Amino acid sequence: MKRVNTFEVIPQTENDKECLLRLLDASASLWNELTYERRQNYFGDGDVWDTSEYRGRYNGVVGSATVQQVTRKNSEAWRSFFALKENGEYANPPSYWGNEEDGRELRTYIRNNQYTIEWGKRSRLEIPVGQELKDEYGLGYHERLHLEVRGNPKWDGKQGRLELEYDEVSDTFRAFQPVTVPDSRLDSRKIEDFPEVENAKRFRNSPLASEEAALDVGANNLVACSTTTGNQYLYDGRELFGRFRETTDEIARLQSKLPERRSLSESRKTESSGRLCEKRYSSKRIRRLYRQRTKRRDHAQNALVRDLVERLYDEGVATVYVGDLTDVLETHWSVRVNEKTHNFWAFKKFIHRLACVCKEYGISLEAESEAWTSQTCPECGDHEKTIRHEDTLTCPCGFEGHADLTASETFLRENSDCEIRPMARPVRFEWDDHDWSGKPHPHESPKEVRTNPQVAPWVGS
Repeated sequence: MKRVNTFEVIPQTENDKECLLRLLDASASLWNELTYERRQNYFGDGDVWDTSEYRGRYNGVVGSATVQQVTRKNSEAWRSFFALKENGEYANPPSYWGNEEDGRELRTYIRNNQYTIEWGKRSRLEIPVGQELKDEYGLGYHERLHLEVRGNPKWDGKQGRLELEYDEVSDTFRAFQPVTVPDSRLDSRKIEDFPEVENAKRFRNSPLASEEAALDVGANNLVACSTTTGNQYLYDGRELFGRFRETTDEIARLQSKLPERRSLSESRKTESSGRLCEKRYSSKRIRRLYRQRTKRRDHAQNALVRDLVERLYDEGVATVYVGDLTDVLETHWSVRVNEKTHNFWAFKKFIHRLACVCKEYGISLEAESEAWTSQTCPECGDHEKTIRHEDTLTCPCGFEGHADLTASETFLRENSDCEIRPMARPVRFEWDDHDWSGKPHPHESPKEVRTNPQVAPWVGS
């Protein structure tokens, strides 16, 4: 199974930093030239694979092996584009990594046998550079560029192609190292921890039971989960969305104050040309806010998935049902709803992350239709006369319960063949910027805050 180690790379001197920036900039230039040629061939009915030889132009700066890796990565992007087109999906051809005038996206790829990483008190990374850079920056003929590394590897396995990038906003170099991890090492549990389990070896990479769970994924309540063991979990996303919206409003305010600017070619024309000035929509501060907004969301999302899957694994859940996203991702008449579903929570990314972590724990993830589950009364089965107001679902038959938790339980009953135990009082989680937790209550774990029973009453069968 593929996993990725992410860490920061720190040049030891200004000379090393300038050398590394030159390497990344040349790689971006190579990508742009190759992309331009292939796009010209594609739109001109030519062969995108019939390209010029770029090694002679870039070998001296980035080295022949890196030229090969950037070219190979570009080819992979084009193959992915054609695969999407063949499947009938909308896709655009691979694009450029910025431009020389406005700035390139500084990035490169190093072949797996061309770099070395030493982990320890003084972790370091060694990468190759072209002979021209070696001569210019005082490196020996056989010497490579030595860089410090900040961070620890989470995964240990066969290393893959290293990706290096420069974040101009934070002035940080980052590295992404894919590794191939044997499946038998993904589960940290030891067999000897469960001597009471017969034939324990067969449970090494699987939950210790065959329980099931169903998830209702939303925007206000990010996840409502019901399990056949009778437990229910609710992850509240309102405060997260509030901060997301505040950052979005601040970005819009800053964009409105940006001055107009003329492009280089336009500045040479007279005012009588009639052309309008180009409007700026970004700045270093705006890009920093965009990045902070995305990182905050991704951090909460990844922590939620990890927290939920670990809980389900401890309960012996072997199968998780999640609704397909067809209905969820349809365009809604409300701008606010669209912002939540498409920008804030990023459902497809969440499901992809959920699938990866479930696989890591040996849990099967199955996508099923969840049509009408959020409107169906669990007592009488009616979905036409029920009324949902915010988090509450009511029915003329007298039922009243938490809409999302009810939906997850209904979804579970529709798909599971297991016996479902009566549901206990739900556990509600809130995000505190580090963990999914809440204010501690007497006789309760600090990470578990019970939902208000008047809002989310027991919904048993």
